[in-house]
Amino acid sequence: MRHLTRAEDITKDFFSRIYEDSLEYERALEKGIKKFQDLRGKCIVNLFFEPSTRTRSSFEKAGKYLSADVINISESASSVKKGETLIDTLKTLDSMYPDIIVLRHPCEGVCEVAKRHVKASIVNAGDGRHQHPTQALLDAITLLKEFGSLESANITIVGDIANSRVARSQSVLFRMLGANVFVYAPPTMLPRNCEVLGVKVLSSFEEVFEITDILVLLRIQLERQNAKKVFPSLKEYSSLFGLDGEKLKRFKKRIAILHPGPYNRGVELNWQVLEKGRQLIFTQVKTGIAVRMAVLKNLIFL
Repeated sequence: MRHLTRAEDITKDFFSRIYEDSLEYERALEKGIKKFQDLRGKCIVNLFFEPSTRTRSSFEKAGKYLSADVINISESASSVKKGETLIDTLKTLDSMYPDIIVLRHPCEGVCEVAKRHVKASIVNAGDGRHQHPTQALLDAITLLKEFGSLESANITIVGDIANSRVARSQSVLFRMLGANVFVYAPPTMLPRNCEVLGVKVLSSFEEVFEITDILVLLRIQLERQNAKKVFPSLKEYSSLFGLDGEKLKRFKKRIAILHPGPYNRGVELNWQVLEKGRQLIFTQVKTGIAVRMAVLKNLIFL
């Protein structure tokens, strides 16, 4: 396995390696150990054409903690701004002998194209609405640390499913680990081929309350909606699809709450959820560094 561009690339064996290595790294980080020699002499390029806080900084920290040489390039600092094509930019970077190129881009499928033009391994850090496999990995491992297993767990994803690369990657990986995946969203925020994701569409929050063990909340991705009006107002969206303290009380069991971030207070969740709910949002961020360390190591040495 040289590349990680889709959740479908993740085999059970690869997942097991990432899980075990990430736990080992996380235990060391919690003890204050922040320097490992695993990737000493290796080079990682983070090439980001979209804004990012969590993904970019965690890949950067992951590479540096592993003693790799890390180069960070944003669109504004690349020759793409001068008219160079993305393929030519990738080939130029590949000529500098990187071992891994971590790529985020607004176009779907760009990582599949990229891996055909470079010798370096490609890691998809998010390509448009398509996929975000390392986010799915860190979410799954966050949940495994909490529950021990996802076998037969009911996971409900609420929000902008149509525009979410996270939901697409999660649905693949969660189901591989034995979970049942459900989605709940305004009809205008559901993909046309929702059944292809292998998920069941819920029609009301009452159904969500009834069955859910784990709730994943998603941000409304206004930047991917092409200025179309897909809901009347943020206030109405929050009322119907957001989570607050009152709704939290109505679940049949004590649920765990995930959010890939960035989250918008008062829209998909409020302060009561952040402060009183069983939310694992900041655990996701901590887990993300260790998981991305494990991904970088295994792609280089597998």
